[in-house]
Amino acid sequence: MKGVEYEYDNTLGLLAGMDLSSNKLSGEIPEELTDLHGLIFLNLSNNHLQGKIPVKIGAMTSLESLDLSMNRLSGVIPQGMTNMSFLSSLNLSYNNLSGKIPSGTQIQGFSPLSFIGNPELCGAPLTDGCGEDGKPKGPIPTMMMKRTMDGLI
Repeated sequence: MKGVEYEYDNTLGLLAGMDLSSNKLSGEIPEELTDLHGLIFLNLSNNHLQGKIPVKIGAMTSLESLDLSMNRLSGVIPQGMTNMSFLSSLNLSYNNLSGKIPSGTQIQGFSPLSFIGNPELCGAPLTDGCGEDGKPKGPIPTMMMKRTMDGLI
């Protein structure tokens, strides 16, 4: 059986993308997923995932598109995500993320809509700055929330 396992490991290295959106997945994002360094896109949106975004996600430096929106993820956005220099599409909206959005590469260049629906999140590109406690200084602007909700309907 060791040969079968070896073949499986080699095949995973060829995997370029994974779309597991809207599959009612629950639990935490497996840390082993971050070992797929060759992935170009990963979509885990619209599931029931909870817990923190794996710290090692920043090692997935080939990712160009990452969608973790509409889950129940909590905690801070890992600082390592600033290492993802190829990332051109990011959606972390509608989770329970908190703290300051990490400073670095292009993360601040994404639309605020990539982060909306996380009321405890603050820092650029959101209009709310962070207080000394790392929490937002003010609420998400009503107009931005309305535009987002109108776009979903």
